[in-house]
Amino acid sequence: MSEHDELAIWLPDGRVTPPVNPYGRLIANAGVYRALAREGGYQHLHVQSRVPPPAGQLAAELCVGADVDVTTGPLFSTAAAVGAGTLLSGQPYLTEPAWLRRFAGRDNDYSLVGTIFAFASATHREQMMASVLAPVHEWDALVCSSPSLRSTVERVFETWQEHLREQLSARDVQLPRPQLPVIAFGTDVEAIGAQATDRAARASLRNSWGVAAEDVVVYLLGRLSYYDKAFPQAMFKAVQAARVGTGVTTHFVLTGWFPQGEADQRRFEEAAHTYAPDVPVHFLDGNDATLVAQCWAAADVFLLLSDTILETFGQALVEAMAAGLPLVVSDWDGYRSIVRDGVDGFLVPTLGASGGSLGETLGVLQQLGLADFAQYAGSVSQHTAVNVGRATAALSALLASADLRRRMGEAGRNRAREHFSWQVIAGQYLELFAELGQRRSKATAAPAGSRQRVNPLRGDPFADFRDLPTLVLHDDLVVQLAAPSGAAGGSAGAPVAVPDTELDRMASGMRGNEHEARGVVGVLAASGPMTVRDVLGEFPGQRRPFVRMTVLWLAKAGVVEWLPT
Repeated sequence: MSEHDELAIWLPDGRVTPPVNPYGRLIANAGVYRALAREGGYQHLHVQSRVPPPAGQLAAELCVGADVDVTTGPLFSTAAAVGAGTLLSGQPYLTEPAWLRRFAGRDNDYSLVGTIFAFASATHREQMMASVLAPVHEWDALVCSSPSLRSTVERVFETWQEHLREQLSARDVQLPRPQLPVIAFGTDVEAIGAQATDRAARASLRNSWGVAAEDVVVYLLGRLSYYDKAFPQAMFKAVQAARVGTGVTTHFVLTGWFPQGEADQRRFEEAAHTYAPDVPVHFLDGNDATLVAQCWAAADVFLLLSDTILETFGQALVEAMAAGLPLVVSDWDGYRSIVRDGVDGFLVPTLGASGGSLGETLGVLQQLGLADFAQYAGSVSQHTAVNVGRATAALSALLASADLRRRMGEAGRNRAREHFSWQVIAGQYLELFAELGQRRSKATAAPAGSRQRVNPLRGDPFADFRDLPTLVLHDDLVVQLAAPSGAAGGSAGAPVAVPDTELDRMASGMRGNEHEARGVVGVLAASGPMTVRDVLGEFPGQRRPFVRMTVLWLAKAGVVEWLPT
């Protein structure tokens, strides 16, 4: 149970999950939000977005099975985060929310919590490391989905810090960084378990594929992409060899979507035809939620030999365990923290390159835009080996023994329930929020005054470019109404008109409202030349920054003239 009754969520684009082709990261983040809504004891969820969507729409997406009030607000507001004590983001980029918190003077009032689900993209790593230079603190956190991912992130943090120390000749500088706790992503164990026991769905799908009762269906769920999921050749070879070696008729069903469309589908089909000629291979639409649910009932074994640096956890593996399927997966990153070799399934050894000049060259090519992400990640995957012989042995053992499939499947289902149910994962997030709150309570207040309030690289453009104009507006500058111009249809003694064309009305959020504009005109009409300070003195204190910009806007429009002091 949370010590706060509300949670703030940083959701810039206002979308929980895209309608089609969702990445596992997005599905997992949505699961975290829903789990916290259901299990966190919160009464309110406050979602901050660039263009806040209707609260009812978000409530329908986030609060399934939970009686929680959902409100929305703009990104620049910090009130909800202060009340909640935590601002949760589904991204690892803490730079923007950290600078917003600093701008509001709220460094000590709430924690920022992001999640890292992928770390392969150089752009993403650069954005993440930028948070080292942003005002982050020890009471902030980036949640890592696996121990291997945390080790990778820590190594990059250290490398980046060492570079900055050398660049700044500051060997003793210790850059602040967020906590890096490991919390897995979860799944709805009971719901998937129920789907897996749908006998009617099992019979219907298997009949449509031409699968006999004694045949075995090997199943894969995930993006069908060679560069950000797995080169499929090892899987086709292992399924083929296991089918021939055991004599068990085997079908291989791959459910997902092709990020590069027909080109990727053609490549996968060619590999299937070449390396698994005796195995019926079926490609299904992973955007069909009903079909995906039914596949858990129709499948017998789950297979995924990932070799991509983009994969850091393995959401589909947890779902397969919840469905009671034994797994044959690569001994790779987060996979090894999910599957217990010989218990829930088998971990197939992998072999990576040692690095060196070729790897450094690949990094430079990506940096220069001469290799896109598919070429960059695909080159790494193509030179990462998965042991086909061990994969064949694992599949053969499972094809030959229904009892082994049952025992491993049951062990996996129990593990999913005990370690990967959303109730368990939500509890770990609540513990993290409480720990970060304790860190905040013991921390020395962040100094104010001289500290940079905004990101220096994305700061106040009026201040950054103050050397461009002849003169900068200041409090002692004398202003007055400009003389009426007959060219604009005016005449001496006529009321001064506030500009009102479409072009004049642009960027209105940067200045006062129409009433205040007319107020400035009225003050100058009544008093004649005045200093900007005196003009501002006619308006409430909290409105003076807006009125100051109104004076400049009126000067731009030729309504106000400025004079030397």
